[in-house]
Amino acid sequence: MASRLNPYLSFGGDARQALEFYKEVFGGDLALNTFGEAGHQGTPEADQIMHGMLEAPNGFTLMGADTPPGMQHTPGSNFSVSLSGDDDAELRGYWEKLSAGASVAVPLEKQMWGDVFGMCTDRFGVPWMVNISEPQS
Repeated sequence: MASRLNPYLSFGGDARQALEFYKEVFGGDLALNTFGEAGHQGTPEADQIMHGMLEAPNGFTLMGADTPPGMQHTPGSNFSVSLSGDDDAELRGYWEKLSAGASVAVPLEKQMWGDVFGMCTDRFGVPWMVNISEPQS
């Protein structure tokens, strides 16, 4: 899989509705994963979206999620730029450069869903997410 760069939007509890709306606008395939599916069953956020991805037929990709518990949702600054793919060396290289002098919110390391993931806000105030998945065979 080639690396991709796309916007990642944060929502205050209405990610499902927003991503379904964007699917109506752009078409394509929408995949949604809830916090409940990730082990948060029986919690207030169980049905909220932990990760959603819309892949439109024209090549557009839009990702989004509800703001996780403990993090503040701030409309107007509710986006990140997402870098993702399976080229470990390439994506780690981007991470090293982006995170230099940055505020690192989540260190680049293996996460509960199995991928290597990190979040930082670069020295210019732009929030980044880097996700490295296992190479697909």
